[in-house]
Amino acid sequence: MLTASTPKLQLLETTHDGDPEHHVHVDFPINTHTGSADSAVVYFEIDPGDTLATHTDSAEEILYIVQGEAEAHAGDESGRLSAGDLVVIPAMVPHGVRNVGEERLKVVGFFSEAKVVSTFSATLQPAGAAVLEQGAPPPAVIA
Repeated sequence: MLTASTPKLQLLETTHDGDPEHHVHVDFPINTHTGSADSAVVYFEIDPGDTLATHTDSAEEILYIVQGEAEAHAGDESGRLSAGDLVVIPAMVPHGVRNVGEERLKVVGFFSEAKVVSTFSATLQPAGAAVLEQGAPPPAVIA
């Protein structure tokens, strides 16, 4: 049995060279590199006013808002989300999240595949690349 405790995760602080508002604390505790065969999980936190920059993921993702208030967009759609809400993001649809609340936003994302490739419009730091295989040790640069 593969387990992860979100309060014990060592979150990596990320920035985005093309979006100065992107400031995300993230970990990928479950994926093909940690032993999962068919699914993956991302856990991230965003401070008030900060964003997760628009990007695409190779697999469908379900976001669960654990804490806080968010505005999310996927393709041409956008909506406000709060603790307890779920939203489905189809594979390869550009999407992003902004913390519009007054407390740190905490989100769990569940992917339909164990290997997930995320593509951003510019370099994501500290990875030094715009296309990343999530959970690869350390983030594997693709292309």
